[in-house]
Amino acid sequence: MACPHNVDNVKPVSEVEGTKVDQVFVGSCTNGRFEDIKIVAEMMGDEPVAKDVRLLIIPASRTEYMKVLRAGYVEQFMEAGAIVEAPCCGPCMGGSFGLLGDGEVGLATSNRNFRGREGSPESFVYLSSPATAAASALTGEITDPRKI
Repeated sequence: MACPHNVDNVKPVSEVEGTKVDQVFVGSCTNGRFEDIKIVAEMMGDEPVAKDVRLLIIPASRTEYMKVLRAGYVEQFMEAGAIVEAPCCGPCMGGSFGLLGDGEVGLATSNRNFRGREGSPESFVYLSSPATAAASALTGEITDPRKI
């Protein structure tokens, strides 16, 4: 995993496991392919998103969104309590939604975690695989997907 606040601050998931997360963000142009989102859907099954966790799913493109929609994943995610957005940069660029507040912890499958990248400069962004993101969305803390 890449830990705050630099993509080069890499540690094994075992070293950060148990860190509470406020938001999990899967997608955008990085790890927003159908195959990535399918991993999340399969890991989550019919389980709900952990209490007090926001799960945002943003497919990489209209083509990928349509694959996700046709596979039934949009409905599955929404029933689990997630938010599924149309393809866009969203929180990855500190856009108009999904922004982290002061002290909040985000886990993202995007490609950057510099200070202030996804909202407040006082937030903390970890980068992970889609599998780790799914496991963490279910538990509310950074979780090794091999334990789910």
